[in-house]
Amino acid sequence: MNSSLPRFSLLRRVVGGISLMLLTGIYGTASAQATKEQLVVVLSNPGKPGLVNVKLVGGSITVIGYSGKDVVIDATTRAGRQATSRLVPANAAGMKRIDTSSSFDLTADEANNQVSIKTSSWKNPIDLVIKVPQRFSLQIGTVQHGNITVENVSGELEVSNVNGSIQLNDVSGSAVANTVNGGVKATFKTVTAGAPMAFSTVNGAVDVTLPSSTKAALKLKSDHGEIYSDFDLVAERSPAKVNRTNQASMYRVSIDDWTYGKVNGGGAEIMMKSLQGNIYIRKAK
Repeated sequence: MNSSLPRFSLLRRVVGGISLMLLTGIYGTASAQATKEQLVVVLSNPGKPGLVNVKLVGGSITVIGYSGKDVVIDATTRAGRQATSRLVPANAAGMKRIDTSSSFDLTADEANNQVSIKTSSWKNPIDLVIKVPQRFSLQIGTVQHGNITVENVSGELEVSNVNGSIQLNDVSGSAVANTVNGGVKATFKTVTAGAPMAFSTVNGAVDVTLPSSTKAALKLKSDHGEIYSDFDLVAERSPAKVNRTNQASMYRVSIDDWTYGKVNGGGAEIMMKSLQGNIYIRKAK
């Protein structure tokens, strides 16, 4: 990154009660209401491709490509827990619990069209809706309490989740998407020729729709599910591998249980893997 380029930084610290009066006109305790804030990030090079990087501990992420020239971030912290949802310790018998604030930090750093977003989502889940120019790459992820959705974006997409699903709608370019507990679903308008891609989950289905002209070498594995395809795919398995060990000149035979196949003569590798779910390879209509 060129340090000589102008740097743009935004910071908001949002206090729950004040924000509610300013943004929604609702009065009440911070634990009973959600808090909202918006940041508008002006890019150094409008009209040029860019990158958004954001990683949450808790919360959901939605990224939408639009015709504008700025990156617009809408952040909402979820309502806190009510007093009745917590057990009162013995030492606090007869006392009244004071609700804590639902404030949160949200920062956005921009340099050379690269936008880095940071939040205090480890305190309380924060839901982000981010509007970006359509030619934008993404490095986004969350751990819990939310799903990830990306719509109408063209670029290199790196998307990760742990306890939630991933959905890519009408995207272009290339993608690497993985989660643990949730499904992975992707629909591509176009794919970058020669760019490898990967889609994986442990508990859920992998469902990918590709343009009919896509050239790819597929690497597929579902331990406890089935594999289905719209494409004319001749599946093949690699031969058993014989490995020699150093103990008494013994040999060990290992079976590679991946399924391989080529689409439209082959191309860059596209890996799809699920432990507990089916795999669907669809041809765009």
